[in-house]
Amino acid sequence: MKGDYQELVDEISALLSAPATLENRDFGLVAFGAHDSDDDTAMDPVRTRSILTRRSTPAVRAWFEGFGITRATGPVRIPAAPEAGVFRDRVCLPVRHRGVVLGYVWLLDADPAPTDGQLAAAMDVAARIGALLADEERAGTDLSREFGAVLVAGPGWQRDMAVAALREALGTDADGLHTVVCVTPWPGETPSVRTVPSAAALATVTGAGSQALAALVRLRSPEALDPAATAAERLRSAAGPTATGGLAAARRGLAELADSWQEALSAARAASAESRFGPVADWSAIGPYRLLAALPRTPETAPDHAVRPLLAPPHAELARTAEVFLDRAGQASRTATELGIHRQTLYYRLARIQQLTGLDLNDGEDRLLLHMALKAARL
Repeated sequence: MKGDYQELVDEISALLSAPATLENRDFGLVAFGAHDSDDDTAMDPVRTRSILTRRSTPAVRAWFEGFGITRATGPVRIPAAPEAGVFRDRVCLPVRHRGVVLGYVWLLDADPAPTDGQLAAAMDVAARIGALLADEERAGTDLSREFGAVLVAGPGWQRDMAVAALREALGTDADGLHTVVCVTPWPGETPSVRTVPSAAALATVTGAGSQALAALVRLRSPEALDPAATAAERLRSAAGPTATGGLAAARRGLAELADSWQEALSAARAASAESRFGPVADWSAIGPYRLLAALPRTPETAPDHAVRPLLAPPHAELARTAEVFLDRAGQASRTATELGIHRQTLYYRLARIQQLTGLDLNDGEDRLLLHMALKAARL
């Protein structure tokens, strides 16, 4: 597919006698034509960065979009702006398919300027590029439906059939090493796999009143989760400031894909509950939240009756004291230091906690119940 794009970009370059660059609608580099000019302005900072990093900056993207390229159906001329690193006038050919913009072809405006006939011929080539991009995006979406079917299928024959369909769609990739990424809440539709490096499939999953995005990410080794972390951070940034991400353990093949999804979802929920995990959490690092996040979550689920009074808003300070005390294994000095209070104040609060809950903080099982209830309340 990449070769097809390169041939079409070279065709536009030949038509207009200028080096062309093809970017997708997210300004990610797809293909570019070489230039043999001695003119240094043919490689201004914006074009150089796009080729070297394979992506334009958000500021450059916003500047170009300000000229209406997302709505244009024909060539758009954009003047030079040296202060923005754009040393030469440009021509943008929007790449559309069935009315939807899928990318952009960029050229340096030549002297003499291309004729209307040349630009019309170049737009015909851009339309062929649009058809290719649409086919590729549609293939990714179809695969995502099969991926999503695995995640929501019940155990037994339904899941077996969904896994078989996904395995057939993935081909040889199905037996490779993968992990699953979760980003929640996810605000929109399923994006194209082309926008997420190393992703084999993406799918939106709705449950418990919110929507999450799942990504199946290819890995080189079980220890190297960098591709998954990069995918999670990119998707989380797109989802908005309140979104969190989770990474499942690496697995080979698709047999345990449903387990991977539950791990990734649990890790994302833990990241939402505990800021110390960061905006993207690894399932292997979330400790007791592995168990707590795996518990069924329904609107009818309520905190344990003994702990419920402590969770009322007027007692937020006492709940915080109890959690820090239990996190520090009942060590009064460490707890008082972290909370910034005197020991006598701590002892008074602990006595109030016991009165509210009826639990004995000297009893191991009572302490375990209180600790887990407080952690579960965060989820």
